[in-house]
Amino acid sequence: MEFRHIPVMVEEVIGLLKCEPGRIYVDATLGGGGHAEEILRRSEPNGIVIGMDWDQEAIEEATERLKPYGSRAKILRESFARLPEILKRMEIEAVDGILLDLGLSSIQLEKAERGFSFREDGPLDMRMDRRKAVAAADLVNQLPLFELERILSEYGGERWARKISMAIVSEREKKPFQTTQEMRKVVYRAIPKRFQSRRIDPATKTFQALRIKVNEELENLQKILDSGWKVLKRMGRICIISFHSLEDRMVKESFRRWERDGVVRIVTKRPLTPSEAERRYNPRSRSAKLRCAERQ
Repeated sequence: MEFRHIPVMVEEVIGLLKCEPGRIYVDATLGGGGHAEEILRRSEPNGIVIGMDWDQEAIEEATERLKPYGSRAKILRESFARLPEILKRMEIEAVDGILLDLGLSSIQLEKAERGFSFREDGPLDMRMDRRKAVAAADLVNQLPLFELERILSEYGGERWARKISMAIVSEREKKPFQTTQEMRKVVYRAIPKRFQSRRIDPATKTFQALRIKVNEELENLQKILDSGWKVLKRMGRICIISFHSLEDRMVKESFRRWERDGVVRIVTKRPLTPSEAERRYNPRSRSAKLRCAERQ
């Protein structure tokens, strides 16, 4: 089955990045290649996109999608946390634009065997890079109670972090967790029925927290927020699309710090959000927030 990821806020991204011929752009979260394809199209005939992702399946899909653009699309299986080092290795001093879309792609969400979604049963995995040693099952089966509680509370904003963590520890003593549905059922039982939201699945925050921890998402984001502006040319722009408050707060605070230091100008004083039409067409876009800063 082919999974075609729908890129979020494409027109807004293209407008902010000022895509033009002869420029070099980095799509640091390549996914299925949707944003990269549009950047390449808008920067014809000689704009270049360096596309990075650490998910091998994403790399394979994007490679196929971007074939028509030949050597203008340079695709690497790498983490964006290492962007300055990667550009140095490529002998590129600076780029005209950087894009980070911090959301999950359909490649990950719609394949049960990846373990990101609780809609269908699959292994409790959640690794974006399958070369990583630790999967979600390892965390829930091995971490002490206090650490599980911290992860669910900090990364998921889960009100019932204590009760869920206690239920996990109790359950794993009988049998180690292996699947997404085993995890989901424990969360359902731990949260009192009257507090279970009808709008959002009760397991959503727990799965989000585990995914963030497994992939060290906030640590990697902080690395590029510490150094990202340094690899931009003057007037080059960085666009970041976040999907939950922790990420958005980190981006907002970093952009403000950069602006105070006089190295960037914040282009989006408030984050841009998807149009009503896009939210209807692509419901997964509904929590997206897009922020942009320009190198001075």
